Amino acid sequence: QVQLVESGGGLVQAGGSLRLSCAASERTFNNYAMAWFRRPGKEREFVASISWGGGTTYYSDSVKGRFTISRANAKNTVYLQMNNLKPEDTAVYYCAADIRGPAVVADNYVYWGQGTQVTVSS
Repeated sequence: QVQLVESGGGLVQAGGSLRLSCAASERTFNNYAMAWFRRPGKEREFVASISWGGGTTYYSDSVKGRFTISRANAKNTVYLQMNNLKPEDTAVYYCAADIRGPAVVADNYVYWGQGTQVTVSS
């Protein structure tokens, strides 16, 4: 069982930056692909994912060039650096983990954090 805890959310003005962190309880963290999803409304949408070693990343078109996913396996942590934030980025952000590859589909992920709220004001 992998426990994930997100942090770093908050209120920021448009054009600003935030860095989200997700700490994992699993000591074999480097065996897991990690991802960030967000839920602006009812639907959960893919944001970014990263492979076990960090060599492969995927981004949604809406965040490409503004967000960067990274991981520090020695710290059991994955990050989401969010720059040039827009009001439409407002959502609850969740991290997710799975032992398979860095998928872009939420159903592929078994383990989820509780989420952290990001609010971008215009």
